[in-house]
Amino acid sequence: MELRFCLYLAIEDYKAAIRDVQAILTLSPDYRMFEGRVAASHLRTLVREHVGSWTTADCWMQLYDRWSSVDDIGSLSVIYQMLESGGAKGVLYFRQSLLLLRLNCPDAAMRSLELARRHASSEHERLVYEGWILYDTGHCEEGLRKAEESIKISRSFEAFFLKAYALADSSLDSSCSSTVISLLENALKCPSDNLRKGQALNNLGSVLVDCGKLDSAADCYINALKIRHTRAHQGLARVHFLKNDKATAYVEMTKLIEKAKNNASAYEKRSEYCDRDLTKADLEMVTRIDPLRVYPYRYRAAVLMDSRKEKEAIAELSRAIAFKADLHLLHLRAAFHEHVGDVLAALRDCRAALSVDPNHQEMLEFHSRVNSHEP
Repeated sequence: MELRFCLYLAIEDYKAAIRDVQAILTLSPDYRMFEGRVAASHLRTLVREHVGSWTTADCWMQLYDRWSSVDDIGSLSVIYQMLESGGAKGVLYFRQSLLLLRLNCPDAAMRSLELARRHASSEHERLVYEGWILYDTGHCEEGLRKAEESIKISRSFEAFFLKAYALADSSLDSSCSSTVISLLENALKCPSDNLRKGQALNNLGSVLVDCGKLDSAADCYINALKIRHTRAHQGLARVHFLKNDKATAYVEMTKLIEKAKNNASAYEKRSEYCDRDLTKADLEMVTRIDPLRVYPYRYRAAVLMDSRKEKEAIAELSRAIAFKADLHLLHLRAAFHEHVGDVLAALRDCRAALSVDPNHQEMLEFHSRVNSHEP
């Protein structure tokens, strides 16, 4: 991102440059650029002189637009600017934490959650943020209790949403689905903005799909789309697919791809709703947009094995393993090595996989079997 910031400076695209430097400062407030010689905050001050200022209303409109277009970096940048301008810091830090989790930055997200708790404007708001901190650190039951305490003080959207989210994740009992549905419906009756209500409708649709209530789920996704919750296209595509309408599911995912600024995951999901040639094209696009996503490599490797192109299949997996020592990738490559009779290479991958998870039962059994064939 630092490199992109520098490129934007070179072409004098200051709006894009300010976006990237504010996102950088969100991830690392003390970040220094140019090999540590200049504070990113100082560069931001310099770039700000070339960018017009926004009112609070402008900021909320910009945030809504970026959130709706699945522009997570742009959303982070807007929230950074809003925090500098004052306002409800607890709410803003909380929104910031949601974006950081989506971007797979758990440490930065936890820092934002702590700041949200510190700047909470009320007791019931503070309890919600404490509940999320507990949930995100693996203390789901304690997080649920915080949500319940918050609801006793004030029946707020965020308290109901937290309780529904934590309950859905903590219980394997399908009977709890009705409770989760009720909690999300209660959340939707509480005051909140469309950014959060869209998420609640999307989550409600997902629970209804799992309960087999496809028409009700479709209604939720459609209502979410009416308030520009763009990710609801993916849920609606799933409903169409489960109704055996693969073609409409493909069209629905195409709408998401067209609207979303960050659309690698949408291409990946759309690949499930088309024939092999289109699937291959979508997954090639995923790799072009985000080379670090591993699923396309696994898929292409499997297709190559089906075509009896063993060397090419192993090479495809090796491309992914080069940047991610994923247990499943190592397991699959070990199986491919075993298939072509390369026992030593299969053992090497087995041992690498077991260094990632020494207690993985399937991998232990695989290692034992291959080891018995070692010359």
